[in-house]
Amino acid sequence: MSFAPGQPQVRAARPRRPARAVAGASVALAVLVAGTVWALRDGGGARDGASCSPRTVASWRPDPAVTGEFARYGDDTSRADDWTGGDGTHAVRLPDGRVLWLFSDTFLGEVRPPPNPVGQPHAWREMSAPAVRNSGVLMSASGTLERTLPAPLFPDPLPGRWRWPVAAQVEPRTVGSAERVLRVLLWTRDPGRSPWIYGVPAATEVATLSLPDLRVEEVVTVLDQTSVPDPAARVLFGTATVTDREWTYVFGGDDGRSALGGRANAYVARVPAGRLAEPGAWRYWDGRRWGARATPRPVVGDGRTQGVGSAFTVVRDGDTYTLLTMASGTEGLTSVAGYWACSPTGPWHGPVRGFTPPLPEDAGGGRGLAAYNPRAHPSLGGGGGLLVSYDVNWLDAAAGVAHAEVNRNVALYRPRFLRVRLSAGE
Repeated sequence: MSFAPGQPQVRAARPRRPARAVAGASVALAVLVAGTVWALRDGGGARDGASCSPRTVASWRPDPAVTGEFARYGDDTSRADDWTGGDGTHAVRLPDGRVLWLFSDTFLGEVRPPPNPVGQPHAWREMSAPAVRNSGVLMSASGTLERTLPAPLFPDPLPGRWRWPVAAQVEPRTVGSAERVLRVLLWTRDPGRSPWIYGVPAATEVATLSLPDLRVEEVVTVLDQTSVPDPAARVLFGTATVTDREWTYVFGGDDGRSALGGRANAYVARVPAGRLAEPGAWRYWDGRRWGARATPRPVVGDGRTQGVGSAFTVVRDGDTYTLLTMASGTEGLTSVAGYWACSPTGPWHGPVRGFTPPLPEDAGGGRGLAAYNPRAHPSLGGGGGLLVSYDVNWLDAAAGVAHAEVNRNVALYRPRFLRVRLSAGE
């Protein structure tokens, strides 16, 4: 390791030494939402609609260069304490041009070259390979992955409770300050039994990291949901952020509904730009107006034809908002769907035409695999379209099956990348 972060100051919970993470994936569904031509009522943040129009996916193609860079870095045997696979892929470009990639459940350790012990021609790792609940990997400004930060980057807040990083962005340390820091939104989760095999939603937090050394300074709880008795009704924010003039819009979902086999809903909060780490600055959309009370109403999701998963992504194209996710229903782990709106609060339109991301052909032609967690990375321009990542994992999470499969073929549990071109039209 090149450096070790200092002990962070944590509000509302004293950090403890993290336990070894349970290996496996945090499989979550996701939804694609885009902006519409309608103006918003009651201060919802809409514009006049002059440059807002429907969005749909016009075309897409794999990006082998970025996908291959993660394969190269993960297979590198020169170190035994760095990233070899992970999901929950998020990226943020830092002021000096570097890119920080954030991951949820992560494998570390050593990758061994093929053939693996059962004779299949894949790079593999030992079943005893260390795993942590989150990690950060630094990429140079030129696009080369260079090193893994000491992992886990965000320590467990309580025994048994863990943190998954979601959206991140650079902000002034305080409003008007010339000094910049990195704010990372975190989901905290508690252990749970089936159907909560990926944990019970607990709270949304915001971490502050110093720049350029990325030392975790402080973690603040902005929305505690442990008092909500029904875990399926708990809302976690931070699956995506979009800054539009003086506001940062923070999207979230009641992802517990996905754990129960249903469609989740999307919600939105807004924070004055530069104040993500101030719980009192957050305002939640209640269906009519922005309020300080955390009683949000869904902006996407009607329990029938519309819905989102726990990990959707939102970008702004002109005055049109676009969100990407895995489709609901029978295509939920194969196809990406889309929605569009002229304001973060809607009305949202869709689902519209999306696409089906490819699964690895050298793993049974994709049988038994799931694609999930589509994420847009607008700060990584170039390449002829919007860079979108998605994660791949084994569907059967029971009795360590997924753990065994992703260790037998390390290429399965790594992000894959596409270039997606959006165009006007439904």
